[in-house]
Amino acid sequence: MEMMGELPVYDPPSGKPIGSNRTFRVGAFFVIPLLQLFTKRDWRGKENIPQTGPMIAISNHISYADSLIFAHFLYGNGRAVRFLAKSSLFKIPVIGWVLRHAEQVPVDRMGEGKAAKALPHAIAFLEAGHCLGVYPEGTLTRDSEIWPMRAKTGLARLAVMTKAPVIPCAQWGAQDILAPYAKVPRLWRRTRVSVVAGAALDFSPWFGKQDDHEAMVEATAYAMRALTALLEEIRGESAPAEIFDPHTSDLPRYGNFKREK
Repeated sequence: MEMMGELPVYDPPSGKPIGSNRTFRVGAFFVIPLLQLFTKRDWRGKENIPQTGPMIAISNHISYADSLIFAHFLYGNGRAVRFLAKSSLFKIPVIGWVLRHAEQVPVDRMGEGKAAKALPHAIAFLEAGHCLGVYPEGTLTRDSEIWPMRAKTGLARLAVMTKAPVIPCAQWGAQDILAPYAKVPRLWRRTRVSVVAGAALDFSPWFGKQDDHEAMVEATAYAMRALTALLEEIRGESAPAEIFDPHTSDLPRYGNFKREK
């Protein structure tokens, strides 16, 4: 990575899968066999994943384990992903080193007023032609039945500003490996994990409206409807008519809301 003024400049993706580097390959060598040992894969929609050029892959957030499932799905289908990851993870010994060398993007919580600093990095990755992974909800869903909740507008702004293709990737199963906020995974059985990539979303009705908050709310809802529809396909059931909204809930916006006080 270089810096051009205050904006980062990243090298175009290379390697196979495209975008991988030494850290990715070493990590994949150790992690993928473990995932294959403890999971049964149900992957669909490979034809919807661009094999070259910039792309934004979005997913629902159901478990701390789902980022590994999501990354494995993308890696196995030709793309090494860059995530917008919690900045606190970069402070953990070893894990932080791996994240930095895998060129992941640290993001501070919105409440800290620093999340916008990640936006130039996300844009720079896309301009270089990388695959960027985004969880539009920003945290694990608070919905009691683990359906997607109302999301933040950051994804919509990024999509409208960069015009990069946005691929919805719904997933299910990671919550059975590691329940939300649990610390001990269930590894005594092979868990079926499903990931389905849908067709690229069309954000063109909102091009040029990234500073219009209502337009971004509308665009965000459009993306989450598409993601939820894919999840309904996986789960074989319908999502509730009323979407859980963290803004109107008494639950804390971040952290383990199930922890006893």
